[in-house]
Amino acid sequence: MAEAPALRRRSAGAVTFDLVNVLLMALFALSILLPFWIMLVLSFTPNEWANDLGLKLWTSEWSMATYRFALSSYGNVVQAYGNSIVRTVLGTAAIVAATVAAAYPLSKKRLPGRTFMTWVILITMVFSGGFITLWLVVRSVGLLDSRWALILPSMANGFNILIMRNFMMTIDDAYEEAAFIDGASYLQILTRVVLPLSKPVLAVIALWAAVFHWNEWFHALIFINDESKLVLQLILRRMMRLLTSDELFDMLNWQDLMGIILPTKAVRAAVMILTIGPIVAAYPFLQRHFVKGIFVGGLKG
Repeated sequence: MAEAPALRRRSAGAVTFDLVNVLLMALFALSILLPFWIMLVLSFTPNEWANDLGLKLWTSEWSMATYRFALSSYGNVVQAYGNSIVRTVLGTAAIVAATVAAAYPLSKKRLPGRTFMTWVILITMVFSGGFITLWLVVRSVGLLDSRWALILPSMANGFNILIMRNFMMTIDDAYEEAAFIDGASYLQILTRVVLPLSKPVLAVIALWAAVFHWNEWFHALIFINDESKLVLQLILRRMMRLLTSDELFDMLNWQDLMGIILPTKAVRAAVMILTIGPIVAAYPFLQRHFVKGIFVGGLKG
């Protein structure tokens, strides 16, 4: 009851501003969710309804035929799914570990050559040797046709290192000084003091790394020849190229196990849903750290 007078004192302009903001945010959220929902409905639509579905939000009949095709033995999709999960988990852990190992020393102003090393990292963000040089390096160290070729070359990223470094520079030195007085080493300070305080930026780096490894397919294309080691994105890319070839699709008439002719549009939608599913599922667990990590990590230079 005590808050009622305060609410009545709000001006008409403030109320209008809040209403406009809510309306704009609702429209923005709808513009994101609506295409996703239409794609999800289309992926479960049987052949006789798919071509006429258009932008409808519901289908008269639901079918799993497109998912049975996408997860069938064609292209070893299930095995590629496992390869992508393993790559994403190991690759994310490798990127986070390399980023922390590089950023923590660079966050110390008393580190000799700190400015020079920071400039070197900045240069790598602008210039690179290209994929030919990268392929020659991977071949020279014997990583061709190895799963590590998809993980090790992308461990260090200059942008991630600078974001992490800037965040660590905002941590009060009093925490480390107190740990030094108690006899802690630099490694103990990093693992027991700095990293627990850096959870927001760690979540941001982990999310970026996971999205990169889950979506990346070009490294698998140029480094991997063994079909059993190919990742999901490359297999689905092949499937999408096949499905986008109308002449080939009309000639082959891909069918599921029950002999139902699959619609091209529905299979494309199912493939896309399978591709983005894990990232969409993981994002809510990291979202609460995301905004704080990216803004605080970009404040201090």
